[in-house]
Amino acid sequence: MNLSNAIIVGLKEIWAHKFRSLLTMLGIILGVSSLIGMSAIVKGMENGMKEALIALGGLDKVLMDEQPVPAYQEYRADEAPGRTIQDVYALKKSAPLLKSISPEMRVRNMIMTRDGKSVSPSELVGVWPVVIEMNLHKLAHGRFFSDLDDEQAKAVVVIGTGIRDELFGNPEVIGREINPVGEIVNINGQPFTIVGMFEHYESEAEKKLRDLKAAGDWQEKTQTVARARGWGGRGRTAGGWAFRRKNYTAYIPLNTMWLRFRSASGTNNIPDPRLNDIDLKVISLAKLEPALQQARNVMLMRHRGIEDFAFETQENNVENINIAIRNARMSGGIIAAISLLVGGIGIMNIMLASITERVREIGLRKAVGATTSAIFIQILVESVVIGVVGGIAGLAVSYGFVELLANLTPTGNSPVVTFEAMMIAFAFSAAVGLVAGLIPAFKASKLDPIQALRYE
Repeated sequence: MNLSNAIIVGLKEIWAHKFRSLLTMLGIILGVSSLIGMSAIVKGMENGMKEALIALGGLDKVLMDEQPVPAYQEYRADEAPGRTIQDVYALKKSAPLLKSISPEMRVRNMIMTRDGKSVSPSELVGVWPVVIEMNLHKLAHGRFFSDLDDEQAKAVVVIGTGIRDELFGNPEVIGREINPVGEIVNINGQPFTIVGMFEHYESEAEKKLRDLKAAGDWQEKTQTVARARGWGGRGRTAGGWAFRRKNYTAYIPLNTMWLRFRSASGTNNIPDPRLNDIDLKVISLAKLEPALQQARNVMLMRHRGIEDFAFETQENNVENINIAIRNARMSGGIIAAISLLVGGIGIMNIMLASITERVREIGLRKAVGATTSAIFIQILVESVVIGVVGGIAGLAVSYGFVELLANLTPTGNSPVVTFEAMMIAFAFSAAVGLVAGLIPAFKASKLDPIQALRYE
């Protein structure tokens, strides 16, 4: 019997015992669909996390963080100067592999108020104008403050849409767009003029949420999810916090922050000139390591050899994301593998039962000249056909499964079905059919034709 005839016989066996074959393939179908569904959910999470990473400034952004001096320099800890504006000037002058440098200065517990309304921004920071390039901000209204505004320490502020919504009203609630440029707000009791507002930032999942709301499906679906998760229907995605942070950002000129809020905020009212952050961008990711070495050399010279700083690259965050995604895939893969294993046991069981039913048929074939290998291949191909048909059905079911997940969780990161996941799941289903058929095929091929023909 050639391969094509074996496949046809296998399909006829499936069709002859439809209900039994369906139950046999059910484990394969569930295993394939769960593997693809798990992969789609994890891919959606990965997209959300990386989307947030880009929203925070891109992969070429580096944070120069403060750190305790190393143990071998502990005796010089009191000499550590911290990060200052002079470090920024030195880096601009002597580190040509850095494309831009953004100093930041902040004070804790800053509150913005207007007409009895108040908001605590996620970031209320004194910065240079270069921060708009550093953190990939875009303006929707007005302008960003200039170097002249910073030099003159003007009381101007640029805000995000979240702050606008808290102090002036949410356009979706009041039914009209609000442009706050030119309005006065108080920051810790001091009046500031709004000169610009950033555009509204949102993830792909939040855009989907807004579309659902516009289509009228929002109420029913979010209430379903809220009841299931125990929260009030507010969007939570793998990277939604990054967009919320940007929407609740407020920037004022660095000199304004220093003169109005930081000059008397140090210990014993002694001015504290240290910066809270220095953000860097390299000219290209290919030159990340030499750029960081340049910056390290400049800082060590400025700090007289005291290493009270460290560099945190986005590569570290990418690695953390990859580890989290790898763990999620492994956990989901184990669950899907168990489902496929159960499906394989079902195939083996039904193939053994099928051989018992067909003992006389196998004996007759061997009596008229069928070889041991021909019987082995026939039974093995039938088992693989069941696995392959189950895999194809699982691929079809997986689309409905993923669509169901997307509809049940409209506020989550949308699951993404990938071609690679489908091919891996299908290959596993075929492999399970192959492995599950080995024992039945071996048993059938070893049947003695005389004893098989006497079988009742």
